[in-house]
Amino acid sequence: MIVLVAGTGTEVGKTWVAAAALRILRGRGFTVAARKPVLSHDPSDDTTDADLLAEATGEPVDQVCPAHRRYPVAMAPPIAATVLGRPRFTIADLVAETRATPDGVVLLESAGGVRSPLADDGDTVTLAGALDPALVVLVADAGLGTINAVRLSVGALAGHRVAVFLNRFDERDDVHVGNRDWLRTREGLEVVTDLEALADVVSGIATR
Repeated sequence: MIVLVAGTGTEVGKTWVAAAALRILRGRGFTVAARKPVLSHDPSDDTTDADLLAEATGEPVDQVCPAHRRYPVAMAPPIAATVLGRPRFTIADLVAETRATPDGVVLLESAGGVRSPLADDGDTVTLAGALDPALVVLVADAGLGTINAVRLSVGALAGHRVAVFLNRFDERDDVHVGNRDWLRTREGLEVVTDLEALADVVSGIATR
């Protein structure tokens, strides 16, 4: 079962959320795996998203993200590939490299926001259409601006089941609480704010 972890933008905490959820699911006895079809990163980074995901599942990092899909330039992956003089790649290339996924729960993490370029011919929405995941976990910041970002992202992901995870949520913050309640009541979205609840959502789908 593939769960696609997407974000409303960069730096919203997709990798942290994915890794934490994987550890919880693993602790509950689920067979888990992580996939990062492509990543770009600051060349000074000692640890990449793929390393963090591999640590959470116990897999080799090259199994999580192939070495040829890691681009040490902090730009959208297809732009990074161009800057580095490396070959262009397509969504079909990424799908072909991630299609042979193991049994159990596979958390597949995208890059950037849902409309950020992911390959030469598409973005996370294109990838979701090709993979048809059982669930899309949309990671968003809990603070100001998140309602707009979530609505735009969910609209782009129409046709997929989406669970919104409000990262860094603080029950004492009126903005966070107001955002959560609005998204739930006015937008009718499935919104969770803690990792155990997110794991419950994924577990419920996996055990059907």
